[in-house]
Amino acid sequence: MAEELVFYTNPMSRGRIARWMLEEIGQPYRTEYLDYATTMKAPEYLSINPMGKVPAIKHGDTVVTEGAAICAYLAETFPQAGLAPTAAERGRYFRWMFFAAGPFEMVVTNRALGFEIPPERVRMAGCGSFASVLDTIEYAVSISPCIAGDRFTAADVYVGSHIGYGLNFGTIEKRPAFIDYWSRVSDRDAYRRASDIDNAAMPKQTNA
Repeated sequence: MAEELVFYTNPMSRGRIARWMLEEIGQPYRTEYLDYATTMKAPEYLSINPMGKVPAIKHGDTVVTEGAAICAYLAETFPQAGLAPTAAERGRYFRWMFFAAGPFEMVVTNRALGFEIPPERVRMAGCGSFASVLDTIEYAVSISPCIAGDRFTAADVYVGSHIGYGLNFGTIEKRPAFIDYWSRVSDRDAYRRASDIDNAAMPKQTNA
C-alpha cells in the first residue's frame, strides 16, 4: 500500500509553490487547509512544524517543511516525474534552488519591509545587496531555457515561483529576462491546475 501524502497549506502562502510541485509529480495527495490565526498554531500542527508555518508535507512518517526542501524531496521520491536533476544538472540545480531560498528571498523580503542593508555592512550579510542579487538571478535565468539547463526540473518550480511572485506583486524589477523565463516555465498544465485549485480555495479561507 502506498504511503499517504498529506499537504498542509493556506492558499495565500508559499504553499502555492509546493502545490505546483505536487501537481507536477502526478501522485495522489490530501490537502489540509490551515488558518493563520488558529489551526496553523494549534498543537496538532505544531507537532508537524514547530514554526507554525506552511507549507509542509507528510509522506508516511516523513515530514518535510520549507518550499525548496519539499520540491527537492518530491523530485527525488517520485523520479518517474522526471523533475530530479541528472548528474550533469545537479550543480546548477542545487546552486540556484538554494540561491533562491537564501539570498534572493531574503533581499526581496527585506526590501518589501523597508529594510536596506547599509552599504558599508553588505559584506556582513550573506545575502549581499538587492542589486547584486537581482543581477545574479538574471544571469541564472538567461544562460539557458531552464534554470539547470535545457530541461524543466523541480528547481524551475521553486525559482520560477519566486520570480513569478516578484513580477506579480512588484517586488522585483520587470526585467525582460525575468518576464521571458517566467513565461517559459509557467506555461505548464500542472501550474495551471495548481493555480486553479488554490484560487478556488481562497474565498473560503479569506472568509473563515
